[in-house]
Amino acid sequence: MNKDKHNRNLIDRLHGGLNMSWPAVIIFAVGTAVLTAVFLIIPVFKDTSFIRMGVTVEAWMFFAVIIMANAKSPLESALKTFVFFLVSQPLIYLIQVLFSSLDWSLFRFYGYWFRLTLLTFPAAYIGWYITKKNWLSAAILAPVLAYLGVTAYESLMHCIRHFPYLLVACLFCILQIVLYVLAFLPGKKRIIGAAIPIAAALFMFFAVPEVDVNATVFLPDDAVLTDAAEIIMEDDAKIQVSIAYTGPDSMVRVQTKNFGSIDFTIRDGDAEYYYTAEVYEDEGGHSQIRVTPRLPE
Repeated sequence: MNKDKHNRNLIDRLHGGLNMSWPAVIIFAVGTAVLTAVFLIIPVFKDTSFIRMGVTVEAWMFFAVIIMANAKSPLESALKTFVFFLVSQPLIYLIQVLFSSLDWSLFRFYGYWFRLTLLTFPAAYIGWYITKKNWLSAAILAPVLAYLGVTAYESLMHCIRHFPYLLVACLFCILQIVLYVLAFLPGKKRIIGAAIPIAAALFMFFAVPEVDVNATVFLPDDAVLTDAAEIIMEDDAKIQVSIAYTGPDSMVRVQTKNFGSIDFTIRDGDAEYYYTAEVYEDEGGHSQIRVTPRLPE
């Protein structure tokens, strides 16, 4: 009983018991920005869960919920969350400029986060109502819980293939789900809240292909194809290869919903070119295409 009471007090303190004054919000913004920049700059964090703070939004959703839940009104929630993002996001890039070969051109990637910053004002205004712990809270949290469920599933699948990569990201999303359900959804709403991320993860598992690749790639030996070039390969192959461009910049298009490899031949008049196309996932979770020459059979 004492343990449950302690856990409840911890949740209540995190969501409603913190003094998120304006100075605290600014310090919070600067601290998270510095931490994110460190993760992005230091090579040891490459392809880990921690570098995702500079790429994906699940950590920033968590920070935003802390601010919203400790605000006294919807307007205060909107203003403080907006300023938090307005300070933290450009600061991340300013710190990186000192260490990046891209210099100030690094800010071309800030566009996405600037648009996200603008959206935080209406989102945090509405999001404040999760503190009411009613059915409106459940409706507001539903897309958040669904997103976390999908992200947890994707991180888990990646972790299974490349253990232990993204294990922390998976656990972080699951802990957020548990925290939000316990903090903002009392009674029967808690069951519905828990079911939303599970349903989202099951949808990804059964309805959405794990891989969806459709991209062009240059031929490795600089072959110059003519308009008469054709691909010879199995009709029912899981990886399909077609001619994308001919001429000096000849390219092939690779389409698949599966990781794996396939041998194919390009016949161009009297000339034949032999290749293997491989679609794989790197440790960062990105789908990659590699086309290599092979010897004729």
